Amino acid sequence: MTLLRSYVSGGWRTPSGEGTPLHDAVTGEEVARISSAGLDTAAALRHGRAVGGPALRELTFHQRAALLKALGSHLREHRAELYALSARTGATRTDSLVDVDGGIGVLLGYASKAKRELPNATVHVDGAVEPLGRGGTFLGQHVCTSRRGVAVQINAFNFPVWGPLEKFAPAFLAGVPSLIKPASQTAYLTHRLVELIVSSGLLPEGSVQLLCGGAGDLLDHLTEQDLVGFTGSASTAQHLRTHPAIVRNAVRFTAEADSLNCSVLGPDATAGTPEFDLFVDQLVTEMTVKAGQKCTAIRRALVPRELLGDVADAASARLAQVVIGNPAEESVRMGALAGLEQREEVRRSLKALLEAGETVFGDPDRVNVVGADAERGAFLSPVLLRADADSPQPHEVEAFGPVATLVPYTSTEHAVELAARGRGSLVGSIVTADPAFASDVVLGAAPWHGRMLVLDRTDAQESTGHGSPLPALVHGGPGRAGGGEELGGMRAVLHHMQRTAVQGSPDVLTAITGRWTPGAARTTGEVHPFRKHLEDLRVGDSVTAGPRTVTPEDVEHFAEFTGDTFYAHTDEEAARANPFFGGRVAHGYLVVSFAAGLFVSPEPGPVLANYGLENLRFLTPTFPGDALTVTLTAKQITPREDQDYGEVRWDADVVNGEGASVAKYDVLTLVAKKNR
Repeated sequence: MTLLRSYVSGGWRTPSGEGTPLHDAVTGEEVARISSAGLDTAAALRHGRAVGGPALRELTFHQRAALLKALGSHLREHRAELYALSARTGATRTDSLVDVDGGIGVLLGYASKAKRELPNATVHVDGAVEPLGRGGTFLGQHVCTSRRGVAVQINAFNFPVWGPLEKFAPAFLAGVPSLIKPASQTAYLTHRLVELIVSSGLLPEGSVQLLCGGAGDLLDHLTEQDLVGFTGSASTAQHLRTHPAIVRNAVRFTAEADSLNCSVLGPDATAGTPEFDLFVDQLVTEMTVKAGQKCTAIRRALVPRELLGDVADAASARLAQVVIGNPAEESVRMGALAGLEQREEVRRSLKALLEAGETVFGDPDRVNVVGADAERGAFLSPVLLRADADSPQPHEVEAFGPVATLVPYTSTEHAVELAARGRGSLVGSIVTADPAFASDVVLGAAPWHGRMLVLDRTDAQESTGHGSPLPALVHGGPGRAGGGEELGGMRAVLHHMQRTAVQGSPDVLTAITGRWTPGAARTTGEVHPFRKHLEDLRVGDSVTAGPRTVTPEDVEHFAEFTGDTFYAHTDEEAARANPFFGGRVAHGYLVVSFAAGLFVSPEPGPVLANYGLENLRFLTPTFPGDALTVTLTAKQITPREDQDYGEVRWDADVVNGEGASVAKYDVLTLVAKKNR
């Protein structure tokens, strides 16, 4: 039988000993054995820091994003074999799509966001420049740089593909190598995933490692530059948080833990309404997808007291239609739990829940199974319970399987109170067609939730559902859910970086950030910056043009031509009465248009297009008779890795004859490379 190897310190390592058997969740057959005996975890961390980290830090954000995209495409070509292994974890085809395709989608999603939101550089500038002195010579700027450690990622058994990739993608973008530690029950699927990643040859050596089996002394060797990302039980998270090395070195630690998520049915969503049907469908889906083994699954269905019977009947009817068994059977819609131990754990939790309620549907000790042995496989019937709102168990006990509890509420305030009794959840949902009710519940319950979904007939067709985290949004929650929100969009990337406040002169900040800082030196020459290809442009390249005097006729023509006859531009007496102006003023957009006419180099050349303005502010009124001068400075240059052009951000400063800025903004252009 296969003994799973670990990929550490630059190669595949076979552990010593026979290892612990891992079983097929459907048939009970042995799939592989797992152990970490004899593996040098300290050496693995050193390898990540010494080899993987430097290789990643040589790449820009965009180059890392391109590798993530290529890796996603590579894994797509191997989905069939990942699906086959996924079925052995008890997953149906739909479950595998969520796990495998969802994980690949995370890679592609982060790659896309990075190209849009991060520079083609190795340093991320966080926020605006902070003036620290009156003269503009002493400034502050927050910058984010890659930490010099390893991101240790301890994953749960329920998503052996999506879980690791969810953590790996932002760490990789941040320039931090990953050490993946999968949960043992389904580690054979994560093992194959990492085999595919390594064999692709796409990623720098040391940027990803795999440790199968127990963590051993891994955490003992953590330093202040390392990070730990954990998914699992709240009790294990608490134990890890207090590990001496994590406490001593203030290791950055984030956890995604137990979560008694709720879904609230609005009082308006009575039987027969689309929202009622959506609520029941969502509840049954969350109970049965991945056999309810999702940290985001609905555990508490909060229902108006008068609708409790209707929901119980409708949900029971839907659950009765769910075919349970071997995922290889076409008719099967719910597979097995991850293993027999997990099934017994769910049964123990059910006993506690039944102390406070009664069964509406299902029997935890009996289940009809198609295409498999119900006892050899880890099968369990979906179980829907009903309990009083005041009973503590539904708000304290999580049965991590196909189990949910109907809980009645009597008012909006009561629903919010019950939602909060979960003491911190990853996600809550409200199903209603009443925006006022939705608003009251969201704003009341938001402090206890990391994400909230409002589902109604309008968004139902596009909604990804209660239990689907998305790479663009926060995935985490307060309190019991782990206390984190780092996994989501650029927050996840920046979580793996160090934010540092840098103080210095404009020239120093420009050198550090790679962006021109107001007050820094400019470079002017005989060649207009618009005549330079991307490779020849430098941050600080500048042109000053003007002056151009604004006449009353200009203002009148602009008003008539555009239809913007706002009184401040057309009525001298009314404009004089305006406390901001004291007389007729030029349109702000006239000022911007004149500035463009001044700084443009009109002949065909490297500048391909102007694709927008950002941060436009009108600072001083422009009056007829004012002479305008504009200075345009190359602020940021971003080559596109896969295109024959790049983006250039220009600082535009328009001043009047007295030197006062009347408008400041950024001009965005696309500029050709030489060999396009």
